Amino acid sequence: MTQTYDRPFPAPLAAALAVPFDHADGDGVDFEPFPAFLSAEDTTDWFQAWTGNTELDGDAFRVFGQDGTGGYAAFWLVRPGRPVGEQPVVFLGSEGETGVVARDLDDFLWLLADGCGPAEAGSPYATDLTGRPHEGLASIAERFAPERRSSAADVVARAAEEFPGFEEVIEVLCR
Repeated sequence: MTQTYDRPFPAPLAAALAVPFDHADGDGVDFEPFPAFLSAEDTTDWFQAWTGNTELDGDAFRVFGQDGTGGYAAFWLVRPGRPVGEQPVVFLGSEGETGVVARDLDDFLWLLADGCGPAEAGSPYATDLTGRPHEGLASIAERFAPERRSSAADVVARAAEEFPGFEEVIEVLCR
C-alpha cells in the first residue's frame, strides 16, 4: 500500500503533531504522526487487511499516525454529524489490541501533554500511566483546550467509561 494523505488535520491536531515525539529508547512516546489523515482509499485498504474483512470500508476512521510496530491511531467517527475533533481517538494495534484512548481531540491533547501516546494508552498492558509532562505539548493543550486539563490516566479512564464496548464492536467486524 502506498500511503497518500489527502485530508488535512484540524489546527489543534496539526500543532500537536508538529512537535517531535521522543521514544527515549522505549521509555518515551512511541508515536509517528502522519503529515495529514490517510486517504479514504488507504484507510479502507488498511482496515480490510487489519480485520480480514473485505466487505468493510474505512469510512468510520480518520487515521493520523502509527506506533513503531505499525499500530494506527485514529479518530473513530461514531458521533453522527459531529466534526472530527469531537470524535473519540482510538488505537488499533498491529497485534489486534484495541482501545479508546481519548473522548475527543481536546482530551487527546492533554493525553499527549502528559507524556503519553496512543499506543501507550491503548495497550492492554498499560497499568501505569504516570505522566512525564511535555512542556511544548502542554502549551498547545493549554492554548486549544485550557478547560480540559487532565492527566493521561484520567483521560484514558473517561474514554473507557464513555466507550466501554469498542473492543466488542471491532471484534464483530473481524474475520
